[in-house]
Amino acid sequence: MPQMFDIQPLSQALAPALQAKIDQKTKPLGALGQLEALALQIGLIQNSLSPSLTKPCIIVFAGDHGVAAAGVSAYPQAVTAQMVANFASGGAAINVFARQHQIDLLIVDAGVNADLSAMPGLIDAGIGKGTANFLEQPAMTREQCAMALAKGAELVLKQRDQGCNCIGFGEMGIGNTSSAALIMHCLTGLPLENCVGRGTGLDDAQLRHKVSILQQALTRHPGLSDPSEVLATFGGFEIAMMTGAYLKAAELSMLILVDGFIAGSALLAAAGLRPAVLDYCVFSHMSGEQGHRALLDHLHARPLLNLDMRLGEGSGIALAYPLLLSAVVFLNEMATFAEAGVDRD
Repeated sequence: MPQMFDIQPLSQALAPALQAKIDQKTKPLGALGQLEALALQIGLIQNSLSPSLTKPCIIVFAGDHGVAAAGVSAYPQAVTAQMVANFASGGAAINVFARQHQIDLLIVDAGVNADLSAMPGLIDAGIGKGTANFLEQPAMTREQCAMALAKGAELVLKQRDQGCNCIGFGEMGIGNTSSAALIMHCLTGLPLENCVGRGTGLDDAQLRHKVSILQQALTRHPGLSDPSEVLATFGGFEIAMMTGAYLKAAELSMLILVDGFIAGSALLAAAGLRPAVLDYCVFSHMSGEQGHRALLDHLHARPLLNLDMRLGEGSGIALAYPLLLSAVVFLNEMATFAEAGVDRD
């Protein structure tokens, strides 16, 4: 790794005081359910009895995958660049939801196989024009993987320096559910078939082909379990960049919102490198993509939403963000029994 990422496990020192503050609100104990757990977690991350969410941001990383040439997606690789153009012009779902909830949105070219230099507002962080086909060789070199990790970290640091303390990551890349499935399989030990889904909408025959292709890749690169090696061999530039972003955000004690299946695979890699990263994560939703429930179970994660979504882009983050706001607002503004003159005995 290009840097050590000094991530400290969350201190529990403030937990009793935070829990007491939560319990004194005008409600039965535990009546706000997961919102109470969120308020406690956010307070611990910020080491504050009165936490706040400032300048929330979603960074969407886009990259292409060499394995797309093997027909693992229902869409051609060119769709990656076309969707990046849609992001840049404000027309995608994540644009709409981010605007709705006043979340800053950054679009990053992590390695799209197209010339995007004329695209307004796009952050050029491209490591290459798509990864190599992992049926033939590792998707990226160790050096490229390290560069992607470092770039993701750099982008997060810049947002923190501008006042952001709440961040999440989305992705776009034709073929990236294949990368995510292989990363999940290697880092969890779960059967490959349990990790592979329909992605952009494969039919049964296409799904069988996808499983066959990914099994061939595992035969080509057997026995991988080291997170860095798995990421370099099967990852995408956008997944590696997201991994570095998770690690830096946790090092900076930022609240991290986790999106769906592909974002979850990047988090698996990050947690394999630095397990304490999970202390800073809130899981926005459970994707409709095959494998995500098992991935969440592996991480002992409890998602906030279950809307059968499988879009990516960080869309689940944008939809879940208001729940985090509600957790902070009730902690800071809801009256206590004493303030309201309500008898709790």
